[in-house]
Amino acid sequence: MSARAGRLVLVGTPIGNLGDLSARARAALAEADVICCEDTRRTRALLSAVGVGGGSRLVSVHEHNEVARIPQVLEWLAAGRLVAVVTDAGLPGISDPGERLVAAAADGGFEVVVVPGPSSVLAALVASGLPTARFCMEGFLPRKGAPRRSRLAALAAEERTAVILEAPPRLAATLRDLLAVCGDRPVAVARELTKVHEEVWRGTLGAAATRYDEHPVRGEVVLVLGGALPDAPASDEDIEAAVRSRLAEGAGPREVAASVAAALGVSKRVAYTLAIELRGGDEARP
Repeated sequence: MSARAGRLVLVGTPIGNLGDLSARARAALAEADVICCEDTRRTRALLSAVGVGGGSRLVSVHEHNEVARIPQVLEWLAAGRLVAVVTDAGLPGISDPGERLVAAAADGGFEVVVVPGPSSVLAALVASGLPTARFCMEGFLPRKGAPRRSRLAALAAEERTAVILEAPPRLAATLRDLLAVCGDRPVAVARELTKVHEEVWRGTLGAAATRYDEHPVRGEVVLVLGGALPDAPASDEDIEAAVRSRLAEGAGPREVAASVAAALGVSKRVAYTLAIELRGGDEARP
């Protein structure tokens, strides 16, 4: 490796409004020896808009060629070059190319620097009005088949607020699928964030499915889905009924305690004590 080790710099770019490009991001793009772009045409237009020349520095790195580009990027870094990475909008690596480049650069011992910027995920989340203390990023759901059903089932059980990306033509169908597996939960539909026609619609999955089935939309869409309500704790009546049922099946107190605790999320000691009382016996505690 050369005396001047290269750096990989992830640069956040506007998701719509060019005014959101930070001074630090502009400086990083102006300084870079190479700029890896999801779409060189869009990046060249961005650079032109902020008065930065692109020249021959722009190299395409997108979903289909990211892995193939890694050896060349590592060579540039080894030669001491400053390599910037941008996507069409937002922060590289979040449902966009960049994740595998970062992993390869980090594994190679090169410095990875982030110049934070706009994010449709966080913008939609904070504008949704839904809880933000705990959330998960789902990205784009699989389009069909078992992978889609599996992800939908996981969302049905997810107690955190979930952020989902979707293409406008599939929005209504995804809302209907979410309604079918999750029930009528709260949801926010954020569209064209930071752009002229920005819209954040808030309501329930049922109302959203109807609205967007009747009124198709254009532009970038981010769904923010309210989490599943946690299961209510088992009542004393629930615990007693479960213990009686297991005793009637011939299970002993220890077996009853283990199965009832696993099924209802209660203490084994509580279930065991109740089983002893209901049997009228006095066995030693587990």
